[in-house]
Amino acid sequence: MDTMSEDQPFVIIGIDTHADLHVAVVIDLLGRRLGDRSFPTTRAGYGQLIRWANTFGVIDRIGIEGTGSWGRGLTLFCLSQGLAVLEVDRPSRKTRRNKGKTDLVDAEAAARSVLAGTAKGLPKAGDGVVEMIRVLHVTRESSVKARTQAINQLRALVVTAPTKLREKLRGLTARQLTLQVSGFDDRPVTDTLSATRMAMRELARRYQHLTTEIKRLESQRDRIVNEVAPELVARQGIGPHSAAALLISAGDNPDRLHSEAAFARLCGAAPLPINSGKTQDRHRVNPGGDRQANRALHTIVLARLTCDPRTRVYINKRRPTQGKADLDTMRRLKRYVAREVFPLIQTSLARLEQVPQAA
Repeated sequence: MDTMSEDQPFVIIGIDTHADLHVAVVIDLLGRRLGDRSFPTTRAGYGQLIRWANTFGVIDRIGIEGTGSWGRGLTLFCLSQGLAVLEVDRPSRKTRRNKGKTDLVDAEAAARSVLAGTAKGLPKAGDGVVEMIRVLHVTRESSVKARTQAINQLRALVVTAPTKLREKLRGLTARQLTLQVSGFDDRPVTDTLSATRMAMRELARRYQHLTTEIKRLESQRDRIVNEVAPELVARQGIGPHSAAALLISAGDNPDRLHSEAAFARLCGAAPLPINSGKTQDRHRVNPGGDRQANRALHTIVLARLTCDPRTRVYINKRRPTQGKADLDTMRRLKRYVAREVFPLIQTSLARLEQVPQAA
């Protein structure tokens, strides 16, 4: 039987990722630092990194900071090579305060977190239908923010506009305001009134353009969500927007989440104990996790408070006099929703894996 020789120990790589260069540190299973080096963020650079690391021994695991951003390309390359990749959180403030902040320090911290077992998260695959939903969803969210900024600026201009123009436009809804202002004629800017009219017109047209853009993005995103996870969208209180946020949080490979409890923790819906002294059997809201997924759970609970008899019964049992949900009750309800939706997400994405890919 072949055995590993002393010349081929297992090694762990920690990588701090950046836009143009990745910094790697290699340690052995005893925690001894064996080497460090920087590599360009190209496919050739990724190959150089792996070949360099192999000179120290057999790669056991790779800890990468930022697998969903700067380290995305490297993560996909390592996975394609059959290497075990773990997602590493950035060093804590205490660590940075005590040891300073350098790329080498962060890369070594990534390697040691893998060795210590504190880095357990598997990176998202990011190569399937959920990635399609994500890029549409995040672009739509940025368009909504830009549209809100545009209408707020437009309303601020109405407040400070010359009296005659202000009296004509005040009290209008957003749609009425943009319709009227977008039709202002293109006259030369010669005074305050003409400058204000031009600024208003451009903001109104920007608002209208962003509205059309949001509708296009929503249409495609919602179509994909409805096709991918019809069982999820069919549940009471869950619309395509909330379903998209939950799918994005789970990723294209939800098998990286070993249980519905892990999914709840990922969404910031897992309770945190606050037992101390005389305070026992108490829990508080988890401030961590994916805040967009947590907001989706919150939206689902709010919707069910108005239309789901089971939720109303639960609220009345916990707060029979007020009939309202306090923070602790909302936390419990979000946890229940996370438990309900996780198997639906797994079923939907597992079904996609069984569909034969087009040649």
